[in-house]
Amino acid sequence: MKEVWIVGAGKFGRLAFERLSERRKDTHFVLIDPDGTTLSRCYGNRLIKEQADGVAFLDRHLDRRNEPDWIIPALPIHLAAEWVLHRLGPERIRRVEIPSELDPLLPNPIHGQTGDVYVTHAEFICPDDCAEPRGICTMTGEKRKQNMFEVLGEIALKPFQSLVIRSHQLAPGIGGYRPAHLHALLEALKKAAGPFLISTACRCHGVITGLEKVPHEIK
Repeated sequence: MKEVWIVGAGKFGRLAFERLSERRKDTHFVLIDPDGTTLSRCYGNRLIKEQADGVAFLDRHLDRRNEPDWIIPALPIHLAAEWVLHRLGPERIRRVEIPSELDPLLPNPIHGQTGDVYVTHAEFICPDDCAEPRGICTMTGEKRKQNMFEVLGEIALKPFQSLVIRSHQLAPGIGGYRPAHLHALLEALKKAAGPFLISTACRCHGVITGLEKVPHEIK
């Protein structure tokens, strides 16, 4: 049986479960959130609820012997970057400030409270059920700009190395990635000197986190 982990049970986590469970009758779902009240708003025959911090759950349970088919980040943090920080620990990797020189290279950058930078091609609020067509924007009907995951992958800002996880659309408005993408990110971090711009992005939107190794090589 296929399995999907949805990390976060707020509005978008619930939408992800509702839309995917309707479309994927052969799929089992695990919904993770630290708030039991929030979890109680979702129910279904193929659903397991885990009351836990999403990053910690991923760190404890994700390995190559125990992997879902897809992971859907549905929480207000950059899950991939936070997982890397949790998995490697503060003695090996840490956040680093993203320099302001990056802003002119980005479409519509917005700086978050934790230092992450959010980017978007849209200058309007996108519908939560956008089908993300390859060629055009569903809101404007205009030709789609360069895919955001390509924009972020091509960033050239020394000494940073850009590493991007692409979010694939699984249902209208619902994006996720394979566990293999997280493992590949981790291996790339181990092999390169850094510092790094770690991004997760779909065709239109993305989030960037600055990371660097502490003064010891990651083993």
